[in-house]
Parts: sequence; C-alpha cells; structure tokens
Amino acid sequence: MTDPREASACKPIAPSLAHFNSRAKIPFGCTSAHIFAAMTDFVNFLGFINAALHKEGIVRLESMLMPANFSSIVGEFMGAAIPKHCTTLVKNAYHNGHPDLIPAGAHPKNALQHHHEGIEIKGSRYTKGWQGHNAEDTWLMVFVFDSNRPVDEGTADGPRPFRFVEVSGAALEKSDWKFAGRSETSRRTITAAVTPTGYAKMMANWIYREPPR
Repeated sequence: MTDPREASACKPIAPSLAHFNSRAKIPFGCTSAHIFAAMTDFVNFLGFINAALHKEGIVRLESMLMPANFSSIVGEFMGAAIPKHCTTLVKNAYHNGHPDLIPAGAHPKNALQHHHEGIEIKGSRYTKGWQGHNAEDTWLMVFVFDSNRPVDEGTADGPRPFRFVEVSGAALEKSDWKFAGRSETSRRTITAAVTPTGYAKMMANWIYREPPR
C-alpha cells in the first residue's frame, strides 16, 4: 500500500529569500537573487517531474536514483540555471571543463578545459566533507539539500519533500583540499575532500541557510 505521505512529498519545499545572508560575498556579478531564482527553478522542475511520476504510480526521482546520481543532477541543474538569471556568468562549454561557470565572453566560445577563474558547483546531502576529483584553486559553491533516498522506502524515515538546507561558497586553495586514499581492493575513484580550513572559509561566507526544523 502506498504511504499516504507520498503525495505531499512530491511537492518540494520552496526556498525563501528571507533565509539568504545579505553579507555573503559572491563573485562575477552573481547575487543572492540569481541563486534564489535558480533554486526556485529546480524546485519547480522536481515538483513537476515527481507529480507526473506519482500519477503513473512511479516513485519520486530522488527515491529512484542512486544518491550520487541525484546529487549530480542537483549540481548540474544549478550550473545550468544560474546563468539564465545571471548574465555575467555562462556555463563552461568545454566537456567536463573546470570550473562549471565562467565569466561571460571572457574566453573563446565560452569554453575552458581548466582555469582558476569561475565558480565550481556541487550538490550534496552532506553539510561537510565535500569532495572533488582534484585539489585545486577554485571558487566553490555547494548546494546542500535534504531528500529521501532509495533505501528510505518502507522504513520509519518515511516520505518527505525535497528542500534546500544550505548554500555556501568561498575561494579555496589547493591547501584547502586533501586527497583521500583507498585500499588495494577498493574500486572507489580517488577524490580530494575539503579540509577543516576550507570548510571554515565556506561557513564564514554562507549564502543560504534554512532555520532548524
């Protein structure tokens, strides 16, 4: 039997402008208003998709996909949505180029394989311990969210709607990252994690933060 809370969980919780930090510093002409608009776009997108899935008796997107894949969708969507509202930034047109967003018109065809100038975007369920494939100088912006996962189905955790919990960003240096090792039998991709010093920089410049529930 379908959990009666499933229908209400299909409607994500909209972000609020009141929860933005007016003192946050965001580079390249990006503002809290631009980020709010992009977050709202994602909430509307997810609500539309989940309502259609629910109508067909299919589980919500966040309850269907592997957690890492859903986090990637959040990050990719925000990377595509922010330039729609902030005309001073464009999505890096280079395949797998770094960073995700670069200054509009600053580079040929708005494409860079690698450059320090721009904003790298990540979506994460975690409030710390964010990871990347490389330790490098970058302006990192992380969108932290709360949502169900596939393993939640049938558990006491129950259905709950998606919501953005926090957004933070700061200019990180190579020294703010640390590579995580792996055992000889592990197949996990080697990644670099944000260190406590990098985390402190991010928290000192939090952009959005929902009050505790």
